[in-house]
Amino acid sequence: MKIAITGSTGLIGSALVRSLRTDGHEIVRLVRRRPDGPDEARWDPYGDVDATALAGTDAVVHLAGAGIGDRRWSEKHKKQVRDSRVVGTRTLAEALAGLDDPPRTLVCGSAIGYYGDTGGREVGEDGPQGDGFLADLVREWEAATRPATAAGIRVVLPRIGVVLTPEGGMLKRLLPIFRLGLGGRIGDGRQWMSWISLPDQIAALRFLIDRELDGPVNLTAPEPVTNAEFTRALGRAVRRPAFFAVPGFALRTALGDFADEALLIDQRVLPRRLTEAGFAFRHPRLEEALRFLARPG
Repeated sequence: MKIAITGSTGLIGSALVRSLRTDGHEIVRLVRRRPDGPDEARWDPYGDVDATALAGTDAVVHLAGAGIGDRRWSEKHKKQVRDSRVVGTRTLAEALAGLDDPPRTLVCGSAIGYYGDTGGREVGEDGPQGDGFLADLVREWEAATRPATAAGIRVVLPRIGVVLTPEGGMLKRLLPIFRLGLGGRIGDGRQWMSWISLPDQIAALRFLIDRELDGPVNLTAPEPVTNAEFTRALGRAVRRPAFFAVPGFALRTALGDFADEALLIDQRVLPRRLTEAGFAFRHPRLEEALRFLARPG
């Protein structure tokens, strides 16, 4: 297949490119700078897309967007996060809808932030929208794909949980701390966390490219855990104690609203549609995932 990908230099995008190329698929990387080679094409999330590069593509995977947890949330940063997703997605969806021969599929990355704070309640894709900046963002983000849907393109919206990999994200930051024996829970540790290993994330994205699912699909492992359970499991994986704790007020001081919407929030999200469609997780349980991900080398 010929597949175009935005966000191809990011943590998930770069791993997806490697996986698809290994299996012989032709990849077109949509980049914001001047293209360096025949496998790259220019796009501007706030402007337009090189439509000629999209001609003949079978699928487009849209993963671009400003980092949500890269810095303390300010109104300026929240606007950047929103616009990079909502405006960028609309730009891409309109470009695809305007093609004479559009791709069959658009896989547009989304987030479980849609559900807000679920408390101890398990939620699937039919769960209601929650409250807060992230929940509102996801609603607008997903709605921005409507031009593609109206053009007859199958649009699938993977709502992604916490992606675990030593190559980046939360686990990369935590591993050195835990290996020194300085790790511990966040807040009171009772908040639920919905996670997925990077290998399962990539396999699930490829599953969604190939299958006929559309609409929201949760990309999380089938067994969410509390932060305290995650802390204990990571300590065991690196064979170190994990006695410390980061109080909630310290996180709020450092990170602003992000702490309450991403780190201290309950999100007990299940991948019901993915499981029902027959997807087989390589790492369905946290303990085995961390033993694999945290191994030396």
